[in-house]
Amino acid sequence: MNSRRYWLIGLGAAVAVTALLLRPWHSSSQKPSVAAVRVATFAVASGDVPIEQDTLGQVMALNTVTIRPQVGGQVTAIQFKDGQFVKQGDVLVQIDPRPLQAAVDQDKATLLRDRAHLTSAQTNLGRYLPLLKQGVVSAQQVSDQRALVGQMQATVAADQAALDGEQIQLGYTTITAPLPGILGLRMVDVGNTLNPTNLAGIVVLMQIQPITVVFPVPQANLTEIQEHQTASKTGLVVQAWSQDGSRELDEGVLSALSNEVDATTGTVMLKAVFPNPNQLLWPGASVAVRLVLDVQHDGLTVPASAVNLGPKGPFAWTVGADGTAAISPLKIRQQLRGQVLVSSGLRAGEQVVTDGQYGLTRGAHVSVEAPSKLASGEAAGAPALRTNQTDQLGISP
Repeated sequence: MNSRRYWLIGLGAAVAVTALLLRPWHSSSQKPSVAAVRVATFAVASGDVPIEQDTLGQVMALNTVTIRPQVGGQVTAIQFKDGQFVKQGDVLVQIDPRPLQAAVDQDKATLLRDRAHLTSAQTNLGRYLPLLKQGVVSAQQVSDQRALVGQMQATVAADQAALDGEQIQLGYTTITAPLPGILGLRMVDVGNTLNPTNLAGIVVLMQIQPITVVFPVPQANLTEIQEHQTASKTGLVVQAWSQDGSRELDEGVLSALSNEVDATTGTVMLKAVFPNPNQLLWPGASVAVRLVLDVQHDGLTVPASAVNLGPKGPFAWTVGADGTAAISPLKIRQQLRGQVLVSSGLRAGEQVVTDGQYGLTRGAHVSVEAPSKLASGEAAGAPALRTNQTDQLGISP
């Protein structure tokens, strides 16, 4: 019995030693599992992309007129309200017309009198001509009568000119809108005496339909703008947006380029005309301006967060069909408002990494997560977005 007991104890010890010797071998033969890097991706979009130049501009009225009196007199009526929209020809102010009406009446009377004198002189000249042949009157009398007729004709012409002038002055007592637009705040009241020398005027009228926007562009872009302007049959499109870029206010056409470069700022002023049907553009307001130079058909765009910078230029991390990360060098044509237009390096529909790049290496397995999950750090067991390894910072491929 004792020998069998010892034999069993020895056999157990041998099995235990064998298990301990084999454990490192089995352990070394198993590959450690590597957790996939969590990333957010975006499918490369394809479509028509406008090639733009963005800047800030200021709204200006197409025409601005300060309404001033052209004759003096007392204001008897004001027929507009502050801020009123008016049409061309609408009556704005009435000045007392009686003094000028009296002058017109006097000129009419003078004209009638001198016309009567002219008729009498012409009649007498008609009588003298046959009598001259008969020798009843002298040639001197006929010559003097002809001179009198000419003198009276000149007098009548002067009377007519004076009457026309007074009638024009009388017309100025009714002040009308010279163009359609919106009025400002009036600066006179009924009973005020107006004087043509008063520079303040009565009210300011601005034409806002259509309306203009002036904006600067760098002089380096001038040649490109001129080339596209010459090639365009309908003119370059200009869009006016609210300053925060949240709302398009109107769309117009580039109408003019300044004839000089501002040496202080190195910019050129441009002007665009907008129809302004909803009156969203207001004189003096600042707006965001987008000058559309061209349209890239089938252009490929990605969010700006997908673009990284390396020693060899911009690149993007892409995710292949096998779920591994790769690097794609990029050529960028335009980057505006968080969107990047890529001219080469990507394909439509290809998945690019927009978040989580800092944990990527070439060939790394990725796990695509929603951006909200990445931000909140969800998904148990997933690796952190950033790493301390110097070759995995996502800055250089």
